[in-house]
Amino acid sequence: MRALRFHAAHDLRVEELAEPPAPAPDEVVVRVAACGICGTDLHEYAAGPIVTPVEPHPLTGAQNPQILGHEFAGQVVATGSAVTRVRGGDRVAIMPLAYCGQCAYCRRGLQHLCARMACVGLSHAWGGMAELATVGEYQVVPLPEGVSYHQGALIEPTAVAAYGVERAGVSPGDQVLVTGAGPIGALAALCARSAGASTVYISEPSAARRARAEALEVATVLDPTDVDVPELLHERTDGLGVDVAIECSGHPAGFAAAVKSLRRRGTLAQTGLFVGEATVEPMLWALNDLTIVGTWCYWVYDFDRIAAQIAAGDLPVERVVTGRVDLDGAPEAFARLASGMADEIKVLIDQ
Repeated sequence: MRALRFHAAHDLRVEELAEPPAPAPDEVVVRVAACGICGTDLHEYAAGPIVTPVEPHPLTGAQNPQILGHEFAGQVVATGSAVTRVRGGDRVAIMPLAYCGQCAYCRRGLQHLCARMACVGLSHAWGGMAELATVGEYQVVPLPEGVSYHQGALIEPTAVAAYGVERAGVSPGDQVLVTGAGPIGALAALCARSAGASTVYISEPSAARRARAEALEVATVLDPTDVDVPELLHERTDGLGVDVAIECSGHPAGFAAAVKSLRRRGTLAQTGLFVGEATVEPMLWALNDLTIVGTWCYWVYDFDRIAAQIAAGDLPVERVVTGRVDLDGAPEAFARLASGMADEIKVLIDQ
């Protein structure tokens, strides 16, 4: 089979590999139909190895070179003898987190914080940027009728966004600011609206991404290079500020603006990957009785709920897709997206 493998920074190769062997009793083999390129994949491409394992991973034993791709959907082609949830021909999305089930976090139901957590497409023998992938039965999520493979491939990043919205405590009627209109920011805006937010604002400095964000049709889009976002939002809320901020830019300016835009006792959820440092004003947090929370991944059991929301039309996640390529076009797509010059939000690899 053909697969895209990460060898080192800026070294991606479409290679011919052996197909997966017959699945173990609790495993499922999936023929991949669509896979998203994630910001984590791009960080790995630009500066890795970061999370792809140089030494054998303690849970999976995986080691670079790594087949990339953890946002994917496809069709079941083989199942192990003990598998009961799906059968050959079923259409599924993949929940890619692999967890031990034994550490203190897993025992507390926090599998996404597993002390030995791995991820299909990052620290696992298989990944979604390949024709076939083997996963555990607990990682497959049947797709409802009417949910396409493209929508299915977006369930994983939508779960990230939805978890940020949940951690921020978005309630019906809330006014919400999303900073950054990349994939997670765009999906966070959709999730906030689906959670009942009365007004959603998106702050994005890129003109091209602002135009993409406008096309979501769920938010008022602001240019932070043209207006003082905190000042504007306080004006629009009778001096109070927004109830919730979902920070998805991963940039110090976005974080600072999000904090300053909050009303007293508001909540900020840091959902975008923030790989650098930021200067903060703890006195502002104290004076305004703010809650600042971090978010990591998602509840591993949330994919069925998100799939149902997509099927019901409550989450039009397909609106964030701005490009599609085949496997041969994936290396060029990585280079384009990692350049920082691309105006795209989410690119899918079709197979």
